[in-house]
Amino acid sequence: MLDFSQSYFDLFGLPVGYAVDRDLLAERYRALQSAVHPDRFASATEQERRLSMQAATHVNEAFQTLKDPLQRALYLLSLHPDPGPQSTPHDTAFLVEQMELRETLAQARETPDPQATITGVLAHIGQAEQAIGAELTRLFSDPTAEHLAAARTAVHRLQFLDKCRRDAEALEGALEGD
Repeated sequence: MLDFSQSYFDLFGLPVGYAVDRDLLAERYRALQSAVHPDRFASATEQERRLSMQAATHVNEAFQTLKDPLQRALYLLSLHPDPGPQSTPHDTAFLVEQMELRETLAQARETPDPQATITGVLAHIGQAEQAIGAELTRLFSDPTAEHLAAARTAVHRLQFLDKCRRDAEALEGALEGD
């Protein structure tokens, strides 16, 4: 069965890092799921069926984590011990950007073309997420203490952008329902 103590990257035979070959990840996921799927153990012992269910759940969790950029970044941080409380740098430009994005979304319904406003916000978020992804790829490729501290800050920004994207998508869905 599976070694539950190995990292998600090891489970899929992938190098540890932020950049992930999504096609290879999907291919290895299908192979692992096929090997541990509970249907393959229908006539096995109760313990083997239980282990199969646990293995399938573990493979699903690992796949969902590695395929999602934010979850993958958080997982990578979890692989490196946090040195403890550190001063969080105040990125005034990013704080202003957050406020502007929130304000734009809050006022989107009152604009002449709310869908275009939301599309613009989503495009901005996509570009920012790409830039942070490139930064995280670089930082996690050499996980020094300094790089990990910078990665924590970048992940914090990514978390905000992810929430803002979900809010924009929810507003977009609500407008389509109107």
